[in-house]
Amino acid sequence: MNATVSSSPCAFAEPQPRGYAERNVRYWRRNLVVCVFGSFTTLVSLSMLLPFLPLYVRQLGVTSQSAVIQWSGVAFGATFLGTALTAPLWGRLADRFGRKPMLVRAAIGMAVVMSLIGVAHNVYELVALRLIAGLVGGYASASTVMVGTQAPRERAGWALGMLSTGALAGNLVGPLVGGVLPDWIGIRGTFFAGGAMIAVAALLTIVVVKEEFHPASDARARARGAPAASVRRPDYAVLAALLVTAMMVLLANMSIEPIITVYIGGLGVSAAHLTRVAGVVMACSALGSTLTAARLGALADRFGGWRVIVACLVLTGLAMVPQAFVAHWWQLAALRVVMGMTLAGLLPSIGKLARQSVEESSTGSMLGYLQSAQFSGQVVGPVIGGVIGVHFGLHAVFFVTGALLIVCGGLAHWARGRAQA
Repeated sequence: MNATVSSSPCAFAEPQPRGYAERNVRYWRRNLVVCVFGSFTTLVSLSMLLPFLPLYVRQLGVTSQSAVIQWSGVAFGATFLGTALTAPLWGRLADRFGRKPMLVRAAIGMAVVMSLIGVAHNVYELVALRLIAGLVGGYASASTVMVGTQAPRERAGWALGMLSTGALAGNLVGPLVGGVLPDWIGIRGTFFAGGAMIAVAALLTIVVVKEEFHPASDARARARGAPAASVRRPDYAVLAALLVTAMMVLLANMSIEPIITVYIGGLGVSAAHLTRVAGVVMACSALGSTLTAARLGALADRFGGWRVIVACLVLTGLAMVPQAFVAHWWQLAALRVVMGMTLAGLLPSIGKLARQSVEESSTGSMLGYLQSAQFSGQVVGPVIGGVIGVHFGLHAVFFVTGALLIVCGGLAHWARGRAQA
């Protein structure tokens, strides 16, 4: 790939390397470590409210049980809706102004908003602040853009897999922390603790993360266009298939969230242990994903992203079906671990393919759209699961979700053939 150095006067005396990725290749490992830690802490802070969110909603003045459930769902989903709306914008700004500023912006914004949630006076403020957390935050999304554009192409799948491991571990640990911390420091104090954790990630990002971004050349790269030999013209049908697949990742995981407590209650778990067991089962998919995300990302580097995507979609769809026939909660937990293990290969493979599908100066924008699609699945999944559970029964949720995953696997197989044509 050719790169020309501008003949105009430049503030940098030393010659510039050929491209953003090559210029930052010496930093990608240290940046990956910070991004994994930051993604872990921010997602711990965002997910730890799951066990006590209904209690906090009640504390804010909501009295009826149905209203508590409704407002809890709205407050939880608001953050992911906000992230889905703004991820493409932050990705585009990352292409224009650099990846590190987006990380710092996300960490500081989330630290402030998380602390403000602890002083909410009513449920409307709670929902608004959760929405703002999604709009201004998205540290994990910004990390995906940085790691996805800095890691060498032959290691991108593994690097994004490691990043996914950190995020998934945060989703795993968060509810466990949320089940313990309020008893020690109170619900409001737990939000302050979450804000402090994110502030530590912000400080590390500012001090440790390094990036060489040259606005004078990198921002103009989009206008000039990449050299003809560097990448092919994007195939928008293939990119659309990637977006649909990204949405299915969280849609599959979240589709049973609205009904999982009720479903487990029907398996003979006593009311006294129901919430705790439900939390364990919810965490099992994240546990499975942390075990295999990096390994499956490495397989995408070795055998190709599309092959891993197709296999993971089909296997995850098949793993959904037996969950409808379990007789004990631990069987459901074991199957959720298996489902998480197969699901984990999707995001690293999708990110790797997205990077290869567009020119370097547009990678941030493309990864931002992928993040938006992913979090759209987090919003749509619970809605679909709730509607199917109400109208067709709880078991139907597993069948429909499994079918959707297998159909998406067929779409990915078609996209693979088109991409190779």
